[in-house]
Amino acid sequence: MTTETAVAPVTSPEHPKKNRIQVSNTKKPLFFYVNLAKRYIQQHDEVELSALGMAITTVVTVAEILKNNGLAVEKKVVTSTIGMKDETRGRLIQKARIEIVLGKTEKYASMSSPTSASQAREKEAVANNNEEKKQ
Repeated sequence: MTTETAVAPVTSPEHPKKNRIQVSNTKKPLFFYVNLAKRYIQQHDEVELSALGMAITTVVTVAEILKNNGLAVEKKVVTSTIGMKDETRGRLIQKARIEIVLGKTEKYASMSSPTSASQAREKEAVANNNEEKKQ
């Protein structure tokens, strides 16, 4: 695990990362982000969770849920501040920013496969049921 503090440049909107989730604390419920992060880890082997200001607690909670369930391991944590223009006052304000990179654990494949195994058993049962009806 690496912990860094820096003034980080914002990734250009023209080239967004495919495995980055920008978390908001007002738009979606917590488990929306947990499930989305699981999907990203499955597809890309890692996910980058990013948040500003008050949404930082949501990112940390999502990361801890994934780590505590054995689905992810923490690879990198970067904290920084960025300057943003305050819409109401028109002045520059500093916002805290965090980026947490989580990687897939070795146990991830075995933990996600029971769902697949149960789906396979259901399909087999349906197929057997259809064969019995034909006879």
